[in-house]
Amino acid sequence: MSMLHLVNKSPYENGNLNTASSIMKSGDVLLLIEDGVYGAVKSGKASAMLEGCAVSVMGPDLAARGITEDKLADGVNVVDYAGFVELVEKNDKVQSWL
Repeated sequence: MSMLHLVNKSPYENGNLNTASSIMKSGDVLLLIEDGVYGAVKSGKASAMLEGCAVSVMGPDLAARGITEDKLADGVNVVDYAGFVELVEKNDKVQSWL
């Protein structure tokens, strides 16, 4: 059974990204939304938490924060709202880390 983990808070403000990434199992997916997208910026200390995880970020949330795709850590997938829906459909469960 796969799980979609949603993180919406900046990793520089709380530990949700660290917690979510540390309990993810093979086949799970991490989706960074809202201020959570700051965790996907390459060279940031939070991006190290993403190693070995399947990670997607919401494109509109990146754009709203002025973050371009070339600033993202390697392997991070950018999705739109339709991609968000696809991730929900593909996974058995959804865990929101609010």
